[in-house]
Amino acid sequence: MKGDELRRLFNAHFTPERYARFQSLIDGRSGTHVGFRLCETPCFFDWDFMQRISNEGRALIEQLVDDPEYRKISDASLPEKYRVPGEPHDPTFVQVDFGVVRGDDGLLHPKLVEIQGFPSLYAFQPVLAQSYLDAYELPGDLHYLLDGLDNPEYLTLLRQSIVGDHDPENVVLLEVDPEHQKTRCDFLLTERMLGVRAVCVTRITKRGAKLYYQRDGRDVEIRRIYNRAIVDEIERRQVPMPFDWRDDLDVEWAGHPNFYFRVSKFSIPYLRHPSVPQTLFLDQVREVPEDLSKWVLKPLYSFAGLGVVIGPSRADIDAISAAQRANFILQERVEFTPVVETPHGLTKAEIRVMYINRRPVTHIIRMGRGKMMGVDHNKNMEWVGASAALYHEES
Repeated sequence: MKGDELRRLFNAHFTPERYARFQSLIDGRSGTHVGFRLCETPCFFDWDFMQRISNEGRALIEQLVDDPEYRKISDASLPEKYRVPGEPHDPTFVQVDFGVVRGDDGLLHPKLVEIQGFPSLYAFQPVLAQSYLDAYELPGDLHYLLDGLDNPEYLTLLRQSIVGDHDPENVVLLEVDPEHQKTRCDFLLTERMLGVRAVCVTRITKRGAKLYYQRDGRDVEIRRIYNRAIVDEIERRQVPMPFDWRDDLDVEWAGHPNFYFRVSKFSIPYLRHPSVPQTLFLDQVREVPEDLSKWVLKPLYSFAGLGVVIGPSRADIDAISAAQRANFILQERVEFTPVVETPHGLTKAEIRVMYINRRPVTHIIRMGRGKMMGVDHNKNMEWVGASAALYHEES
């Protein structure tokens, strides 16, 4: 069954009561109220499009990871005080965000918005997708995992990537104030699935080259870190760190912190692919475009859309000092095509393809009708927010 047929069936049978059942189900499965808006509907896309978007994201990762020249160039992206030893060749986790646009050929095409070598909601997202299936009693043969994965295989892959060969109690999900993060639902599910607890960076202690945390009233050695602590947040909140990122610690990283910088908005000007919009480092812009409404100004290292200016004014650009311009990019604006039919009109979609060791595993969908797609930028609207992709797999 094609995506447009699934959409018509869903819309015809939607009721507010089913949405309430879905919300109750996902909160119950998460063990907490989900702290961001969940869309009333999943997205239904055709299998060939989902395959294409996943393959294009993998091609972008390969361009960056397999190019020794880019690795040398991206050394400049690593701030001196955040250069963590023991960097592997490949990032464990990569997210590639694409806007959905309709081309002149009438087909849907992905356009790159961002790329990030940092973990996302790997525990929560499959549970969200399954909750749509269950609450709305959707066809059981709809898929939400990629590359032939089923749920047991996905869980095995996630365990191998996060826990490795260690006892789960010696592995921590490292975050800033995890109990008050919007993504706490993912942290709780990570603990439920893998036995790995979320620990605030301020509650870590260092003794020599080893790190410890308190678990059930006792000191437990940390041998592996699933890193979810975002440098931008550490800097903004002036979070006191119990260790120096440059320390040669006796610990493994599940998601090495250096890739937060190497595979990031810093990477986009070096990518060459039809899905990548023109992107320039601000300090290399010789002549500011006359029509800035077609451009987006972005700081290199921020999250959740912080500091992003769509259609900046000349004054916005002039306000950035010459010394800071290397920390910003000017990116050609991706004009999302509204493609999802809802009771409130056609709605735009952004698709995050989630990778583990270059393997596409699942998607996050953001739906919106505002200028930006994040849940913080589509408030007081219905049929917008975080969602999941469902599709019939075709041979």
